[in-house]
This record gives sequence, C-alpha cells and structure tokens, in this order.
Amino acid sequence: MPSHPLARRAGEPGAGKGGPPRGGKSRRPLPQGEQFFTPGATGFRKAVEERSAAPLVFLFGLPRWVVPVLMVALLLVGFAVPDWRGGVAVLPVAGFVGWLAYMSWPSLRVGGRLMRVALLTFLALLAADRFGLF
Repeated sequence: MPSHPLARRAGEPGAGKGGPPRGGKSRRPLPQGEQFFTPGATGFRKAVEERSAAPLVFLFGLPRWVVPVLMVALLLVGFAVPDWRGGVAVLPVAGFVGWLAYMSWPSLRVGGRLMRVALLTFLALLAADRFGLF
C-alpha cells in the first residue's frame, strides 16, 4: 500500500493495492516520512496545500531531470534575452520558486527562509529589468 496519502485516493481503482498506478506504468514511489500537509493549517494555507497536492504528486512522478532542466533553460533565456521576452521567461521560474517556497515555509529555519526571499528578490529584479522598469 502506498505510504503517501495522495498516492491513490480512496475509491480509485487500485486504491489500497500495491500494484502499479492506473495505466500500467510503474512510477518511483512517493517519499516516506514527513506529512504532506501542514498540521493544523487553516484558511488560505490549507486551501493552497490541498490544491497543490495533485501538481506536486505529478511533478514527483516526472523524471528527476525534467523540472531542473526546464527551469535552467528558462532562466538562461531570461539572462540572454535583454528585452521583455527575457522577462516573460523568468516569470515561470519566479512563480515556481515562490510556490515551492510558500509550500515549504513552515518547515524552514531562518537561513532557508532568507535564501528563498533572496532568490525571489533576485528573480523579481531580473524580470523587472527585462521589462524595462530600471
């Protein structure tokens, strides 16, 4: 049985069974350990975590190299193209980093939080520069 609560939802075909997911493809198993949702979360955080569950499971099912290669490619375009198109390329990277920063924020220490704020500030300044705001 999958150890992750979102690996299969109750009532889905194959729920509670150890076989491959629907479609017959074998995926790498979800990590064990920490909870998927923030304990005691309410309001906006709970809503974001619930809506983010399916995309996170989808991203985890992709080959490990896909997301980093895509993010680096978009960031390189952002660096290389000095006009608005470079800014448009940086926006998905900033959105992705911001989303992951928000999702991981409760479990981070001060150093991790500062690094994420610094990275998001850098990406925002890069996009603003490419859009001609400086």
